[in-house]
Amino acid sequence: MARSNKRYPAELKARAVRMVTEIRGEHETEWAAMQRVAELLGVTSTETVRQWVRRAEVDAGERAGTTSEESAELKRLRRENAELKRANAILKAASAFFAAELDRPSH
Repeated sequence: MARSNKRYPAELKARAVRMVTEIRGEHETEWAAMQRVAELLGVTSTETVRQWVRRAEVDAGERAGTTSEESAELKRLRRENAELKRANAILKAASAFFAAELDRPSH
């Protein structure tokens, strides 16, 4: 199944999480509360709401996992690492080129 690129605003996500927390006790299961919130807010998938709730729980320290902040930092560091590796490869190539130039006899 292809993933949709539909993006929901942060305000909607936060509202959905609050609503699930508020109405959780009014439903037999947490999933039922999430289904109701998805329906009320026009979110096409209950799974999307579940993911928002789980992410909020991790970010609040209520559930184990990598927080959004840690994920963003990890992504930034991976990008920086890749950039440094590219720069290092360029410097190695330049160093080899200039070393070869120094070894050539000059006239």
